[in-house]
Amino acid sequence: MLELALLFVAALAAGAINALAGGGSFITLPALLFHGLPPTVANATSAMAVLPGYATTLFRFRKDVEPPASLSLIAMVAIAAAGGVSGAALLLVTGDRAFSAIVPWLMLAATAIFAAAPWIKSALAAREATTPVAAIALYLACTYGGYFNGGVGIIVIALLGLLGQSRLLTSVAMKAVMSATLTTISVTVYALFGLIDWPIALLMASGAMLGGWLGASFGYRIAPKWHRIGIVVIGLAMTALMFIRG
Repeated sequence: MLELALLFVAALAAGAINALAGGGSFITLPALLFHGLPPTVANATSAMAVLPGYATTLFRFRKDVEPPASLSLIAMVAIAAAGGVSGAALLLVTGDRAFSAIVPWLMLAATAIFAAAPWIKSALAAREATTPVAAIALYLACTYGGYFNGGVGIIVIALLGLLGQSRLLTSVAMKAVMSATLTTISVTVYALFGLIDWPIALLMASGAMLGGWLGASFGYRIAPKWHRIGIVVIGLAMTALMFIRG
């Protein structure tokens, strides 16, 4: 019962973190791995657990949804869906051993990209991203998200910043749209192949829903720089734990 309660709390925290910027799976995935689930099952269950949190976050931020100038909302949803399918298929092919080996590096890369996003954006400020470049970059990010849900929101927010979205809450709202789309697709594939531990996923989903609503409400009150600092700290801490765990 204590472990189940901790999983619920982990999902609640993840829902709030995803609402603020992204990176909630940095908490749910390690929690499920430490609970004893196999790596691919833990990843699939984590994705299912955080999915309802995207819905409550998106509802709370619905007035802030605005795609970047170079892509329409429909195009972004289509890209997210395609990436979700590609990533989920990749997970099915690689299996537990490869996924377990690469997870800490994926977490580290996602955290580094998010931490460096302001500097990357400044360095590329004079350049204008073309529609094909934007579409390819987002497709690759969503493929990553379909394969490994941890940190995909961080990467999408970073890309949206490079595409000209300067307001963090707008980027968070668009991240919720894309994350909800690609995660719905990938979770459907995971479910078809029996990778989801449904009792645990449903328990954690209730926590993520509550956390998504609370986090989105808090998002209007916290300074953007604290969003970034908090996510970088969480990402580094969870990455260190994953490397230590081996």
